[in-house]
Amino acid sequence: MSVFAAMLLGLAMGTVFGFALEKGRVCEAGVIVCQMQMSRHAMLKMFLSAVITGLIVLSVLVGFGFAKVSPKATLFAADIIGGAILGLGIVVAGACPGTVLAQIGTGYKDAIFTFVGGLFGALAFTYAEPTLLKPILTAGSYGKLTLDQLLGLPFPAVAMALAGVLAGILVWLEKLQPWQEEVGPEGDGLPAMEPRTTAIPAPQG
Repeated sequence: MSVFAAMLLGLAMGTVFGFALEKGRVCEAGVIVCQMQMSRHAMLKMFLSAVITGLIVLSVLVGFGFAKVSPKATLFAADIIGGAILGLGIVVAGACPGTVLAQIGTGYKDAIFTFVGGLFGALAFTYAEPTLLKPILTAGSYGKLTLDQLLGLPFPAVAMALAGVLAGILVWLEKLQPWQEEVGPEGDGLPAMEPRTTAIPAPQG
């Protein structure tokens, strides 16, 4: 695949992903913060659905030899520290690197400051990582460690089994809090409105 074709494919996939984020209301700051507080689960449901779909598709591609899994090295210090900082930033900003662009597209003015702050943060990390952060973030490295390697099983079997477990969790979350309660019966995030009634005045005399 040429670079231009890869860019077009990435643009198309990004457009679909952004459309799904907006329609699922997952890009809204209130939905994101509520998910981090574990009071609403719309965001978790959507990302669980994406992970399940990805596991199934990837297991089929790997099983038939159309793709090869190339995981990054496992860095426990980087994963824990980076995940904690990212989670704190999501709560404070009500956005994550993926949703902030969707927020800008839907008219969130505050999201522009989040986006600019993210750019400055990435720039600061680029300069600080080689000398200040690399000794810390590379601690606890176990190389390219994957679950199928630990279990000694084929990747497709592990991926499909994990997809089944996550699907069970997704069904349980849906029973616990149906999606209609999270996005409203009209899909606008608002509760059902009571029908208006017009009072008819009683006749006089």
